[in-house]
Amino acid sequence: MSKSSAATPITTFSQPNDLEAFWMPFTAERAFKKNPRIVSRSKDMHYFTYDGRAILDTTAGLWCCNAGHNRDPIVEAIKAQAETLDYSPPFQFAHPLGFQLASRIAQMAPGDLDHVFFVNSGSEAVDTALKMAIGYFQAKGEGNRCRLIGRERGYHGIGFGGISVGGMVANRKAFATQLLPHVDHLPHTYNRAEQAFTKGEPDWGAHLADDLERIVALHDASTIAAVIVEPMAGSTGVLPTPKGYLKRLRDICDKYGILLIFDEVISGFGRLGTSFAAERYGVTPDLITFAKGITSGTVPMGGVIARKHIHDAFMKGPEHMVEFFHGYTYSAHPLACAAAMATLDVYRDEDLFERAKRLEPIWADAIHSLKGLPNVLDIRTVGLTAAIDLASMPDAFGKRAYTAMHRGFEDYGFMVRNTGETLALTPPLVISEAQIDETVDKLGKLIRAVA
Repeated sequence: MSKSSAATPITTFSQPNDLEAFWMPFTAERAFKKNPRIVSRSKDMHYFTYDGRAILDTTAGLWCCNAGHNRDPIVEAIKAQAETLDYSPPFQFAHPLGFQLASRIAQMAPGDLDHVFFVNSGSEAVDTALKMAIGYFQAKGEGNRCRLIGRERGYHGIGFGGISVGGMVANRKAFATQLLPHVDHLPHTYNRAEQAFTKGEPDWGAHLADDLERIVALHDASTIAAVIVEPMAGSTGVLPTPKGYLKRLRDICDKYGILLIFDEVISGFGRLGTSFAAERYGVTPDLITFAKGITSGTVPMGGVIARKHIHDAFMKGPEHMVEFFHGYTYSAHPLACAAAMATLDVYRDEDLFERAKRLEPIWADAIHSLKGLPNVLDIRTVGLTAAIDLASMPDAFGKRAYTAMHRGFEDYGFMVRNTGETLALTPPLVISEAQIDETVDKLGKLIRAVA
């Protein structure tokens, strides 16, 4: 950086001094820097621009601020922890909150999912779970079980493990030469002709889980370690799992001794009206990944919840030796643990998971009222999530949804996500019925505006 750039005074927190240096993640950066969408503060259901304009958050930030923004109990917990213990090394040492939080999460998880390994993001959680699956079979003397099975249109973060088992084409093709070997994919579960405008889980599609039998026949079960799926495929455009699909996957995995991993980075912590989607669907996986909602987006944190037999398989050899050669500098960071404990308190005290369950049919009816508007090809809802598929403009795929996202912020005062030609909505669980009506009103005007 030149001396002149370095000498440029930093402005107030509400406005950037320069847009050039920040290389932005998953952003059309050139377009953004011509017409930036910048927020400076937040509270409850809203972001605010530097000039005080309120932006209704219908995305919970990035699927993560489930308790709403800047909740006082969470903010105070983070402040207090920073004044008490700012950092503790997680290798060979620990602090009390890590154990307290792990116990609390284990109590929320179904079945014997009772051991929690902390990381810092969903991407790290997925790569950790994949390592656990491979390591588990190595510990059992079945090292030949090295194959991992993902699903088309699945999103499992941006680590090399995650994009390998993931099924998002753009993420995979950019690094195609470096993807993990020994990976296969199930077909995705979406069929517009059979499922269009479904509220909740579609009736059609459970049979697609049977493709795992084909994969087993091709590779042999003795080579397959794990299957990883999202109970609701979120980032690809909110694809609810078909009725009975996850149970069928569980049955096939049990038949062949294959581990089943649920990636609940999005679906965990109330998004579908339960602590974890595993509870909603009555299916217990072997590993659950989580992140996002655990701290309501305030401090980065993620993790993997493992069943007892998986954890115990690693606990062998001399006791002074490390059993699992994996971890991160900031695993179970004190501030993240404090934020998570306070966030779980808010979820409990305000009964937000049950609230999401109660609001689900109200939310679904409201969003589906947009059926019939120009260019609306499909609407999907499950829990407090929704997706609206739009017809493409003649000149460019994705441009209509991108334009809608930008104009929603600039012209209509609300934040919505675009993915391909889909508008995705995942509001904080504190959204009111009046704010649901406001969301639908703004969406209707926006969809007409970009017709």
